[in-house]
Amino acid sequence: MRRLLTSIAALALLAPLAACGGDDSSAEGGGGSGGEQEMRSIRVGTIPIVDTAAIYLGVEQGFFEDRNIDVELVPGSGGAAAVPGVVSGDFDFSFGNVTSILLAQSQGLPLGIVANGVATTGDAEGDFSQVMVPADSPIQDVAALQGKTISVNNLKNIGEVTIRKAIEDAGGDPQDVTFVEMPFPDMPAALAGGQIDAAWLVEPFVTVAGGQGARSVLAPFAEPVPDLTVAVYFTTQQMIQEDPELVEDFRAAMQESLAYANENPDEIRRIILTYTQVPAEAAEAIALPSFPEEVNWDSVETVAELMQEFGITEEAADVDALKATD
Repeated sequence: MRRLLTSIAALALLAPLAACGGDDSSAEGGGGSGGEQEMRSIRVGTIPIVDTAAIYLGVEQGFFEDRNIDVELVPGSGGAAAVPGVVSGDFDFSFGNVTSILLAQSQGLPLGIVANGVATTGDAEGDFSQVMVPADSPIQDVAALQGKTISVNNLKNIGEVTIRKAIEDAGGDPQDVTFVEMPFPDMPAALAGGQIDAAWLVEPFVTVAGGQGARSVLAPFAEPVPDLTVAVYFTTQQMIQEDPELVEDFRAAMQESLAYANENPDEIRRIILTYTQVPAEAAEAIALPSFPEEVNWDSVETVAELMQEFGITEEAADVDALKATD
């Protein structure tokens, strides 16, 4: 098994670095050509959560190396931070939630979705994302979230949109809620300490908070939007136009990585110990997401419409313009 090639260097979002994308001098032939093609080095933005397990597994298993791609994985805080990293050229590709990418597209940033990242399981009780409250909280259901303060890792992201939708579906006012930005690792303690009323969490932090007595009142990915594509891997339109071979090879390697993750849940639980701080016992208990090979574009369209409805964008983002590959 090939060794994991990854960097845990601090994320430098807006460093004035030139894009380190494909090499125009590389030989023809694309993925799977072995030593006939010069190795291409790329930097990919990630988040240290279970959602990104597929790419870590793919690098370790050699799916990218097989296509002459040398990957450096750079952890960060979320999609809102990843967008400027890709636009500035600090990252060649990045993992990011669909809301952050739709928001960027609506603001005129030239991005393209290359590959799927992660999706809901559709199981409200066992999904990998939950809105959690302290055990003694008076909040007992979604409707009671109205008027409360909820932490999210980035404002105007997929957590905020799906929570607003769930409150609306429960008959509440989706605008009457306060979101505060906070890193996922800080949320369980903030929740236990009463700094927030509720926390939107993803694994492994759902399990961490649950171990501290918190309970779930909503699975925001599984309930409001059916078959939700939560996050994807994206790049710039410039990369798509100038190095389509690298983009296609990255996409193919990601699809192989996603399939491997879906077929090997024990490997997901093992690999997250290498890039998160989750204890081994917690890794055995966490709820795993789904890793489909393809983006559910209908769900992305729905999210774009909800973003307009909730005033995050003035007009619905152009989803078709984000499709980097057929």
